[in-house]
Amino acid sequence: MSTATETNAPKRKAPAGERVADWADGRLGVYSLAKANMRKIFPDHWSFMLGEVALYSFIIIILTGVYLTLFFHPSMNEVEYHGSYVPMQGVRMSEAFASTLDISFDVRGGLLVRQIHHWAALIFLGAMFVHMMRVFFTGAFRKPREINWLFGFLLFVLGMFTGFTGYSLPDDLLSGTGVRFMEGAILSMPIIGTYGAMFLFGGEFPGHDFVARFFSIHVLLLPGIMLGLLVAHLILVFYHKHTQFAGPGRTNKNVVGMPLLPVYMAKAGGFFFLVFGVISAIAAAFTVNPIWALGPYRPDQVSTNAQPDWYMGFSEGLIRIMPGWEIHLWGHTIVMGVFIPLMVFPLVLAAIAVYPFIESWVTGDKREHHIADRPRNAPTRTSFGAAWIAWYTVMLIGGGNDLVATHFDLSINAITWFVRIAFFVVPVVVFFITRRVCLGLQRRDRDKVLHGRESGIIKRLPHGEFIEVHQQLSQEQLHTLTAHDQHKPYEAGPEVDENGVQRKVSRGQKLRARLSRGYYGEQAQIPKPTSEEYTEQLTSGHGHH
Repeated sequence: MSTATETNAPKRKAPAGERVADWADGRLGVYSLAKANMRKIFPDHWSFMLGEVALYSFIIIILTGVYLTLFFHPSMNEVEYHGSYVPMQGVRMSEAFASTLDISFDVRGGLLVRQIHHWAALIFLGAMFVHMMRVFFTGAFRKPREINWLFGFLLFVLGMFTGFTGYSLPDDLLSGTGVRFMEGAILSMPIIGTYGAMFLFGGEFPGHDFVARFFSIHVLLLPGIMLGLLVAHLILVFYHKHTQFAGPGRTNKNVVGMPLLPVYMAKAGGFFFLVFGVISAIAAAFTVNPIWALGPYRPDQVSTNAQPDWYMGFSEGLIRIMPGWEIHLWGHTIVMGVFIPLMVFPLVLAAIAVYPFIESWVTGDKREHHIADRPRNAPTRTSFGAAWIAWYTVMLIGGGNDLVATHFDLSINAITWFVRIAFFVVPVVVFFITRRVCLGLQRRDRDKVLHGRESGIIKRLPHGEFIEVHQQLSQEQLHTLTAHDQHKPYEAGPEVDENGVQRKVSRGQKLRARLSRGYYGEQAQIPKPTSEEYTEQLTSGHGHH
């Protein structure tokens, strides 16, 4: 009879961190989620950091905004100031203005945090603007990223209104002038204008409630919506994969780059602190919105040099250059000088929002795109983008026509008329110039592929001819210059079929065919060299390799 000896040795107790991780993984599936996604590959290119600058600026805005809300009083109750800023002592002002002075002069680090908050908002919108231009010019908005383009567009528009409500909160003379301007624009809207103004201000301007209402909009409503859109935007970026530029081994079905953890996360963490440091340095060195120099808002005063932040320059310029037209109908006056710009501005924004769907319809391209275009290879799209930037710049000049007049000793009327004419002329001129530049760059790329790169070395042939030696491009360079697609324009087809029967071609089909020729017609793209042409150049020696 044999007996088995059983040993009941005590099990090794796992470390506390491991036990916590096991507990979380058993309930949330954290490990499996991290294992599947933490090694996700992201491509590396300097232009991709523009979106990161916008993201980190938004985080800085949230952090500094939380700090400022601890000391700001969103009230228009009138008080007499007795703080440490001597020039304002004894002046009657709203609690909002007084608390902003206290933040600036009495709260430890308050002025620096205010400056960081304001500069971060300006840089956030600037980074968003440039990031959207990068996405536009490289075609990164195409399928499957159209929805993400809309999310980014909404973030930019909501950021504009969040910034406007934010700099209106101190109730100083500059922001009060801007709010007064907005109230006049709202009142110019037929039928609903008066109701909208009463709803927003709670009475006749300035009323007693608009600071509190703007505070709720600025701190709760708009940031909450933006945070949701930002999370959705990042989830879609993660899900769809990031776009990448053409190169060897890069296709629509793979991503060449670095893993999210640890490489990309380490670089992103360092970049966040770099952005935070740069914004802090700018805030410490350059003052923005010095409300103590302007004083509290008074309806009977208008601050000189009152200018909106740059992102509102387009709408400001539209209203400043518009003639003061009025229409009188049934005892009512419609101020067309304000109403027309208010209609143009949202139409421009709507055109930007739906552009991906317009281009998809015009080109008939329904494929997925994960390789970014070089802007020169999409001349029409690039020209539209350049024309829009030129248009925005013209309106920015119109929005600051008084400062341009005083700084350059020009007539403000001459500037206004220049902007009115440039509004129609400059975008068209920029469109055609940009298109010709893109086509010229395409021709240069074609010449590089066929003949190589100029080396600057002059060689004399036996029969006396002097030639410049060209260096043959590497396979990687050849791939970059020839990886783009050559699309064919959409054709509506003949109006008569093979049996002589009249075909019905709708106006929409005709319009689409005309627009498609503008995108992909003979005058809109340069044919890239074929493999036969390249081989012929190599064998013939015409490339002087």
